[in-house]
Order: sequence, then structure tokens, then C-alpha cells
Amino acid sequence: MSRAEVLESEGPQGLDRTGKAAEARAVSPLWTLGLFRSELVTTFRRWRTLALLGVLAAVPVLIGIAIKIETSDGGSVGGGPEGGGGPAFLTQITNNGLFLVFAALAATLPVFLPMAVGVIAGDAVAGEANAGTLRYLLVAPAGRTRLLLAKYAATLVFCLAATLAVAVSALIVGALLFPLGDVTTISGTSISFGDGLIRAVLIALAVAASLIGLAALGLFVSTLTNSGIAAMATTVGLVITVQILDTIPQLHGIHPYLFPHYWLSFADLLREPFYWDDVLKNLGLQGVYAAVFGSAAWARFTAKDISA
Repeated sequence: MSRAEVLESEGPQGLDRTGKAAEARAVSPLWTLGLFRSELVTTFRRWRTLALLGVLAAVPVLIGIAIKIETSDGGSVGGGPEGGGGPAFLTQITNNGLFLVFAALAATLPVFLPMAVGVIAGDAVAGEANAGTLRYLLVAPAGRTRLLLAKYAATLVFCLAATLAVAVSALIVGALLFPLGDVTTISGTSISFGDGLIRAVLIALAVAASLIGLAALGLFVSTLTNSGIAAMATTVGLVITVQILDTIPQLHGIHPYLFPHYWLSFADLLREPFYWDDVLKNLGLQGVYAAVFGSAAWARFTAKDISA
């Protein structure tokens, strides 16, 4: 039985008892932690979440198999003599399976990862309102602010889980289909496989951090409507629209302020030494989006008339 079903079955008296208990627990950090844990369980037990993670994990499998088939006759990626026609990182996969991690993250970051995060963030509040469970959640927890923070934190955990699903799947597939060894950086220097693995972890964390701003934007959109589908569609639509704007040369003046602009800066972590400029710009930009749209979501949610 769900949280809302338990409260509803108890009726008004049950709600009164829960409300009094919530007041007693309002100052307890353990209650906040329990609320966050409840949101995590709710998020990751949904079939939609598991399906999204499954699709993301399947992308590296498809890329790895496609490259293995294409190069099985001794050819190179992209059809050229040196594989010059292939996208960045793809031409290196046949020499080192670790590059499948970088290629898979580069392939999923512009589309698949943002869409998955948009679905989870957009459904965070609007989905509860649409299901009629939001008003019960506001009775049980200690205030709207903590509930909103718990939902945002759960969304951030999903960002990390989604990124790791891609990276871990790519590492496993790369190890099974291709050789592993020293890594040649973008700068042309060679580092050990262990150092390359550490850089892969750093890159995965950088990719997950790139989704922080989008998560806050999706959460804000989710507070504007009671329809989970509408919130998810709007968030995904905004992602697509902003990425289109980021490709129009005439709008180059606003490009540095668009949240996806520095997403692929994680490639600079494969340089020797690291090139931090664009990576730090990306993290700073995501922080600004998180602060602006997180505050907007809080202002909207705390003043919202909850009728569902």
C-alpha cells in the first residue's frame, strides 16, 4: 500500500494524527533523511525509471556491437583508411575499449540523458498532483520546502544513476569486445589504463553535474501544472529548443548562457594536463540555473493551492 493509500484509508482522524506527528518530527534531521529516502524508493521503484535506465544502458551495447561489426573485416570506423569519418572517440574504440565510455557519454548527453532527466524532473511534483497524492504528502512531511528539496535531491541522484548506467555498461561492453590498455589522450600523450579509468570516473561525474541545471528547470516546470505528461513534454521540449538555439550561428551571443552549451566540455578532461576552463564554466552555469529555477520552483510550490 502506498503512502497516500495509507493516509486515505485512515480518513480525517488519520490525517490529524499524521499531521500532529509531522509537527513533532519537523525539527528532526532524521525525518528529513527519511523523506529523502522515501522519495528515492518511490522514484527508483517505478517501471518508467527502470525502463529509462535500461534504455540508457543499452546505448553503449548498440554502439559497441555496431563498431565491432563494422571493423570485423579489418576496416576502420567511418569507412576511411584511418577512420577519419567517425565521430570523436569512436575511432579509438577498436584500439582501447575504454574509449567506448567516452563515446557513449558523448552520444547520450545531447539527447538521451536530458530526455530521461526531463521525464523524472517533470513528473516529480506534477505526477503526484495528477495521481491525487500530493495533498497527502504535504500532510505527512514537515513542510513544502523539505518535500521540494527531497524531490530535487532524488532527481539529482537519478542524474548520477543514469550517467553511471551508461558509463558502466560501456566499460563492460568495451572490455568484452575490444582490447584494453594504455590510453592516448587528446593531447597525444599516453597514460596508463588506471589513470584512464580515473579520468573516466571524473568524466562521468562531470556529465552528471551537467544535468543539475536541467533538473532544476524540470522541477520548476513540474510546479506549474497538475499534469505529469504535460510537465514531462514541456521539459523535454525546452531541452530540444535550447539545443537548437545553441546551433544557430546568428545567436552566438547568447550561446554561453544556454545550459547545454558547455556539456561536451568533459572532453577536456582527456587532455594532458587537464584543461579546466570550459569544465568550470559548465559547472558554474549549471549552478546558476539550479539557483534561479530552484528558487522559482520553491516560490511557486510554497504559494501553490494544492487541490489534488
